[in-house]
Amino acid sequence: MAVEFKLPELGENIESGDVVNVLVSVGDMVTEGQSLLELEAGKASMEIPSPVTGAITAVHIANGDTVKVGDLAFSIDSETAVPSPAPEAPAEKPEVAATAAAEPEVAAPMPEVAAPAEKPAPVAPKPASAPSAAKKAVSAAPNVRRLARELGVDIHQVVPSTDGGRISLEDVKRFAKSSMEGGGGNRPSAQGATRVEKMSAIRKATLQHMTHCWTTIPHVTQQDWADITHLDDLRKRFAKKAEAEGAKLTITAILVKVAASALKVFPNFNCSIDPDSAEIIYKQFYNIGIAVDTDKGLMVPVIRAADQKNMIALSKDLGEIAAKAREGKIGLDDLKGGTFTISNLGGIGGTFFTPIINSPEVAILGVGRAVEQDGKLMMPLSLSYDHRIIDGADGARFIRWIVEALEEPLLLALEG
Repeated sequence: MAVEFKLPELGENIESGDVVNVLVSVGDMVTEGQSLLELEAGKASMEIPSPVTGAITAVHIANGDTVKVGDLAFSIDSETAVPSPAPEAPAEKPEVAATAAAEPEVAAPMPEVAAPAEKPAPVAPKPASAPSAAKKAVSAAPNVRRLARELGVDIHQVVPSTDGGRISLEDVKRFAKSSMEGGGGNRPSAQGATRVEKMSAIRKATLQHMTHCWTTIPHVTQQDWADITHLDDLRKRFAKKAEAEGAKLTITAILVKVAASALKVFPNFNCSIDPDSAEIIYKQFYNIGIAVDTDKGLMVPVIRAADQKNMIALSKDLGEIAAKAREGKIGLDDLKGGTFTISNLGGIGGTFFTPIINSPEVAILGVGRAVEQDGKLMMPLSLSYDHRIIDGADGARFIRWIVEALEEPLLLALEG
C-alpha cells in the first residue's frame, strides 16, 4: 500500500518548520517510529517519525526547505515490508529505530523523484566529472549538521579528526575557518565584500515574535538599583551547600524565587489580556522564563512552578534548561507556559536596558552587571511592563518590592 506521508501537527500555533536534515533516501527501508527527518519549528528542534514500516519511494523535501503542516514529505510503499507468503516463517516484528541519542548513519538526501509504478528500482547516480564525497554517508550528530549548514559548510567535505570517522563540532569549525582564510564565502559588491546567509529557524521565530511584541504592546520601562551586598555574602556562604546537591547557587536562581513571590503579591503582573473580549486572564501558576544566550540565538525556556521550589531546586533547573538550550535539545514544551520572564545580562556587562515583553506575558525583568558603589554591591534592574494593564504606580511598587526583597531576604518569608 502506498502511503503519502504529510507533515503532521507540530504543536499549538506552529504551522511550519525548517528541514534541518533528511535522514532517509529513496530505496531505504524504514520501520514504524523511525525518524525520517529533523525539523526546527519556532525555537525547538524535533525528529518526525515514520507512521508505517516500508520502503521510501520518493522524497519530496530537502535540507533547508521550509515546510508547512500538511505538506507532502515522503512516499512510502508499506507493502514492500511484507515478505513473500511463507506459512512456516511468520514475519518478525520490526524493532523501533534508535532515537537522536544514538543517531543512525544515513545516506545523504536524494533529490525528489517520481514514485515507481510497482516496486522501487535502484536510482542511477547522476553523471559527474568526478566521484563526489557528497554521495557518501557521513556520521555526525544533529547539532553538528546544523552548525555546518549555518556556516555554509558542505558536511560531506569535512574530514573527521577521530578514528571512528564521526564529524565533530570542532571539525566543522576548523573546515569553515580554513575556507574563510582561503578567501571563499563573500559576495563582491560595489561598496565592498558582503556575506549573505539564510536565517535560522530560531532567528526567524525571534524576528516574528519580537516584532509582534514591540508593535502590539505599549511598553514602559521602570529602573532601579538594588543593594545586593548582604545577599551576595549569603549566596557565597551557602554556595557549597548547593554544590553538594549538584547545583550552582546564582543570583539568577535567587531572582527566580524573588520574582515568583512578587507575582503573588502583584497578581496583575502574572496575567495576560484579551483585548478583543476586554478580559484579563489571571494565572494562578508561576512559571518563570529565563532568557538564554545560545550560538543559535536567544531562547527562553521556562522553569515551572517556581513558587513551589527552593533556591537549590531552582538552581538545578536553571543549569539543566540552560544546558539543553545551548546544546540544541530544547523541546516545544520547554518553551511554553511562561507567565513572567527574567533576562540577566550581568555576565556580559552593561547596566540598564529596555527588555521587550514576551507576549502574552505582561512584564519582564532585565538585570545588568552589579557594580561597586561606595563600598556596596549595586545591581541595576530594568522592569518593562504592559501599560494597557499595569499603571506606572504599580510598576514602581513592583520593582521596589523586588529591590527590598533582594536587600532584605527575610521579606520573602514574610510576604512572598
